[in-house]
Amino acid sequence: MDSSDDPFSTVSATFYTHNEQRGETVHRSEPASIHRELRSLDVPTGARVLEIGTGSGYSGALLAELVGPHGRVVSVDVDMHLAGWANLLHHERGVTTVRCHHADGMAGYPGEAPYDRIVAWCTPPRLPAAWIDQLTPGGRLVACLPIAALPSTTVIANIVLDNRRPRVEAFTFGGYAQSTVAAVADVLTVPPRWVDWCIPQPAPSWIAIAWRAEDDWLHTGARTALDLLMNAGHTEAYEQGPVDWRPWNAHTAVHAGPQLSMVSLRAEVRGIGHTTPHSAAVLQTDGVIVADSPRSPSLQALRGWLQQWEHAGRPAADAFTPVLTFAADGMPGWDLRLVQVKHGVQLR
Repeated sequence: MDSSDDPFSTVSATFYTHNEQRGETVHRSEPASIHRELRSLDVPTGARVLEIGTGSGYSGALLAELVGPHGRVVSVDVDMHLAGWANLLHHERGVTTVRCHHADGMAGYPGEAPYDRIVAWCTPPRLPAAWIDQLTPGGRLVACLPIAALPSTTVIANIVLDNRRPRVEAFTFGGYAQSTVAAVADVLTVPPRWVDWCIPQPAPSWIAIAWRAEDDWLHTGARTALDLLMNAGHTEAYEQGPVDWRPWNAHTAVHAGPQLSMVSLRAEVRGIGHTTPHSAAVLQTDGVIVADSPRSPSLQALRGWLQQWEHAGRPAADAFTPVLTFAADGMPGWDLRLVQVKHGVQLR
């Protein structure tokens, strides 16, 4: 393809992300990620597309190029300011096939449904039934979805509507910020969902535990585990070299069980590991293992998970099979979980 025919070369990202009138747009996705997701979305000329998360407006402008003069792009955002500015910037460029609306994208945008394609730049708690209801038969959807009820434990899923049921055709490791029901003033340092305890000062520290159903109403277990990690009695460097964080994250989501936990200590680095109401150990993104003591049961469990991961060869995305299961509690939709299959046998 000649560069002049490449729709990704016809729109200036800077015009939207660092506009002279508007200033920098903080709440936006990176252009490289946008290009990857839109290529995966495979938008045909003339398509009707729903975009969840207007952001700077750059992704909507690219979608307008992809659908062409006879297509239609509907973009929604919980932030009225973002939607308003994106409409203005599209108008300045003479783009007439995109309209941005102030709305909660978790409900889709039924007034202009159905859509041939849907793309989301945020992470819902599960794949919303509303999105699938508004997708045409054979339509395609690209979205970031959780694979466990923990922050940042996500994949980017490419989903097709097959016989009125969603099916994950492919997925890659990756993530976007969690969806919110209202606009936020700044970049979130504490995820809005699935954080079980947070100490906001002097720098936010928080913990999310997969065993929250067993904790009490005062979050005593989560508070204790976070305190053990903030006042760690043991640290060690992980000796097997740099950690591929996304594959490690997926491996623990599949194999770690109910003691799986995620933390952020003093807003510096995040960690994944094993916690209980009496012990805690996590491997941080900087390759340092932090534990309550060198004899910690959680430390022994974490070492076992790491040994299993290394023995499996640090499996990539193609080692896992995605499974969608419908759930009606809370927001109706489909939970995405991964299973690992080896030699025809499902591993747990």
